[in-house]
Amino acid sequence: MGLKKGKYVYVELGKDKYVKVRVLKSRAVDNPQRYIPLNIVVKRPPKNATIVKASEIPTEVISKLL
Repeated sequence: MGLKKGKYVYVELGKDKYVKVRVLKSRAVDNPQRYIPLNIVVKRPPKNATIVKASEIPTEVISKLL
């Protein structure tokens, strides 16, 4: 799967654990519905991927990821 112009980011949950998340640009940054977690967990994200810390997204989304 590609990253397609900023539609996807990888959220860092821990050491060597990243989850792929779809980002909807039409929603507000603090809106939990902006982030749609996918069922893709990887140890190393692609080199050109945007990596986001878990603390930078809303807590409702983090609870879905865990």
